[in-house]
Amino acid sequence: MSDVGRLVPIKVKQVIHGQELEQFKQLLLDAKEKNIKISIAGKQHSQGGHTYYKDSIVIDMTTYNKVINVDPKEKLITVQSGATWADVQEAINPYGLSIKTMQAPNIFTIGGSMSVNVHGRDIRFGPLIESIRSFRLMNANGDILNVSRTENEELFRLVNGGYGLFGIILDVDIELTDNVLYKATNEWIDYHDYPEYFKEIVLNNPDIEMHNSRISVAPKSFLTEMYVTNYSITDEKNLEDFTDLVDEKYVRRNKFAFGLSRSSDWGKNFVWFVQKHAFKEGKSEFISRNNVMRPEVEFLNYEGKNDTDILQEYFVPVDDFPEFVDRLREILNEHDLNVLNITVRHVPKNEEAYLSYAKEEMFALVFYINQGISAKEIEKTGDVIRKIIDLTLEMNGSYYLPYYQYPTKEQMKEAYPLADEFFQKKREYDPDERFMNQFYEVYGK
Repeated sequence: MSDVGRLVPIKVKQVIHGQELEQFKQLLLDAKEKNIKISIAGKQHSQGGHTYYKDSIVIDMTTYNKVINVDPKEKLITVQSGATWADVQEAINPYGLSIKTMQAPNIFTIGGSMSVNVHGRDIRFGPLIESIRSFRLMNANGDILNVSRTENEELFRLVNGGYGLFGIILDVDIELTDNVLYKATNEWIDYHDYPEYFKEIVLNNPDIEMHNSRISVAPKSFLTEMYVTNYSITDEKNLEDFTDLVDEKYVRRNKFAFGLSRSSDWGKNFVWFVQKHAFKEGKSEFISRNNVMRPEVEFLNYEGKNDTDILQEYFVPVDDFPEFVDRLREILNEHDLNVLNITVRHVPKNEEAYLSYAKEEMFALVFYINQGISAKEIEKTGDVIRKIIDLTLEMNGSYYLPYYQYPTKEQMKEAYPLADEFFQKKREYDPDERFMNQFYEVYGK
């Protein structure tokens, strides 16, 4: 078994599709009797063995996916943890409601997103933990616990961003916001000016609710050219004319174009050239909030025979962004790393989860990387990534945990000062270590 990164293949005992509560409870009782480990999987886009463990039983939660209730008055949805954000959008769009926080694609499960405590494009709401009101959790004994900020509060901070190590997330109450119409506009800026631009132009404008930016990885403009897209609330058009949910288009065309960048510098230059024309200065479009949160991602699906695409993500304090980019450029010019894309997003400060990654206002640099899957290629990529992490830590930043096991234990604990306490809490709540994954095996032992 493997995740989408395909770098940590493991033989598991069995994969069982989640269906209902009695099934989960019986699985846990049987696992206790036979001393078998349990792992929990959603869409498996965490890429470091977070969703399985050697000889474990893997519970595939994607079949535990019902939308239980939508409460338009309370702006609240109750949903089973295996449902995807696309399922949520389909359920709430008719009520004029929208999700507060989710990662850019809508293909992931609710439980998986909670387990990595995702952030998104919205600059007014922080990580996902902020919009989770409560949930039910089945622990290793098969007991069902109500978890919120007022009930089992410690578990609330552990399970959100807890990588499936404390139990099975069952149903979740998620706070919603209004679906609104945005006018999306593009600007090209000097990356040196980005911190001030963001603070003065973006954050100070309450009409701008979502924001996205991208910095060039094309050799001709490597880590110098940058554009931003701002999504501002508008009444220039009627929202009702834009509420239909839009599915992805031109998948084959975009897949072909992006594929060129994997194999050549020419391809990277071409892709950036296309983006420069697509995101022209002053060009604008009208789009609903729900459709902003349904970006094109299917074209990124890739299963090369000898290579794979992976993600890495680094968080740096807002004011340190230009220096970080300059020093990052030095590292990447000195070492061979096939970076296909870098997206930059804002992450508001939030330290509620034990494994919080934004101890102050941060910019997140999301790397999309192509690499070989041989041991030699993994080692080569790891050397570069550990250098980038050292730079990030030197600048009082952090990195995101859902990806491959390139960081050292020392780097992990420096980035996450409560890591030792987190893992100790894991053993207190689950003394038999019934819930296991490769991430915990590497960093928690």
